[in-house]
Amino acid sequence: MPNIEKLQKYKSIYMVGIGGVSMSGIAEILLNFGFEVSGSNNTATETTKKLEQAGIKVFIGHSEENISNPDIVVYSAAIKQDNIELVTAKSKNIPIIERADFLGELTKCFKETITIAGTHGKSTTTSMVSLCFLEALKDPSIQVGADLKQINGNYKVGNSEYFIIEACEYVESFLKFYPKSEIILNIDNDHLDYFKTFDNIKNAFIKYVKILPENGLLVVNGDDKNTLDLKNFTKAKCLSYGITNKNTDFFAVNISFDNDGFSEFDVYSKEKFYGKIKLSVPGMHNVLNALGCIALCDYYGIDYETIRKALLSFTGAGRRFEYKGKVNGASIYDDYGHHPTEIIATAKALMNKKYNKSWVVFQPHTYSRTKTLLDDFAKALLNFDNIIVLDVYAAREKNTYNISSKDLVDKICTLGKNALYMPDFNNCVDYLKENVKENDIVLTQGAGTVTEIGPMLLDK
Repeated sequence: MPNIEKLQKYKSIYMVGIGGVSMSGIAEILLNFGFEVSGSNNTATETTKKLEQAGIKVFIGHSEENISNPDIVVYSAAIKQDNIELVTAKSKNIPIIERADFLGELTKCFKETITIAGTHGKSTTTSMVSLCFLEALKDPSIQVGADLKQINGNYKVGNSEYFIIEACEYVESFLKFYPKSEIILNIDNDHLDYFKTFDNIKNAFIKYVKILPENGLLVVNGDDKNTLDLKNFTKAKCLSYGITNKNTDFFAVNISFDNDGFSEFDVYSKEKFYGKIKLSVPGMHNVLNALGCIALCDYYGIDYETIRKALLSFTGAGRRFEYKGKVNGASIYDDYGHHPTEIIATAKALMNKKYNKSWVVFQPHTYSRTKTLLDDFAKALLNFDNIIVLDVYAAREKNTYNISSKDLVDKICTLGKNALYMPDFNNCVDYLKENVKENDIVLTQGAGTVTEIGPMLLDK
């Protein structure tokens, strides 16, 4: 069992924004440890229902009456400081703590906190590692940023020393954690609204690697020079993996793809044949993700056969090239990728499948990212036969950047390909319904509300 002594001064914990992806997982872990947990959420969701079924009191909406007298109030990053519950807690001198800081305190309770970081592929690789540990009967606690059907959600409460977490670099929140092992998948230009420059992103990862204890483990992608450089900043054991870089601890050769775009490949550990792996998710990027998972799991003593079975059973995390159904005989997929590198990886994965024409419905995510990476987005979307662009999903931003989806469409057109700007979801769905044909593939792409297009299309 994890050692919860460090948290025992808090008998009663109240969580503002308890329905969030990470907050809900923390809530159930605390409940399992015997804490009294309650909280509030803006709206009732499947997650809040699940929390209530577990025995957690959830208030819908925020009110000062909700704050009776907890020992501490935990709040998610989305909650503003003028929130009535935070204001009430402060007036009663109840300590308040941001989610990432509290999760950091929670990671201290586990001897083996395993964090998976990188600009792309975190949810997928966290899911792969989680399934390997579950298959090996290690009973880990898990927090992943997407739904994983094998754990019926985005978190699992275990009773072992293992805590597997997806670690996000945005606002450097991963620096709050106390990892024993880290996988770093890649370092790319993203979240420039916060980081401003690529050097600042790299420096955040250097700081993150320096957190590792000397008896810890760092697993890095040998095909990404920026990631490979990180081994110079830690005394922890370092393992590398790659496809193009064979001077790594684990590498893949003889990679082939079936009609679904699923790969099969031989893995070598140093010069020694390790075993044959088959995946049930498409794309070359997932071969790399699987290699990172294999390197870590092998270090933790999980045998090849267990890893092979677990990876084969992984059919994807929610919204990661997720199959939604068929319309007019065309297959509909939904993908969370909202960065040019992710769009290219998805497009390449698509090209390994057999199909007639490809359609992408892209919703840019945040004005700052759209402005900074406009040319890269335009080039990435050229990989599709038909391109539809929705309005920018603002997320946390106001449009002070003087940018719109129309600018992206114009840029694609100047590169010699037609693209359609469709701000209205209903018009977009009607257009697809009229134009997609048998054996086409339609991909809804982005981190915002674009995910609603698939179900709308299937309902029509």
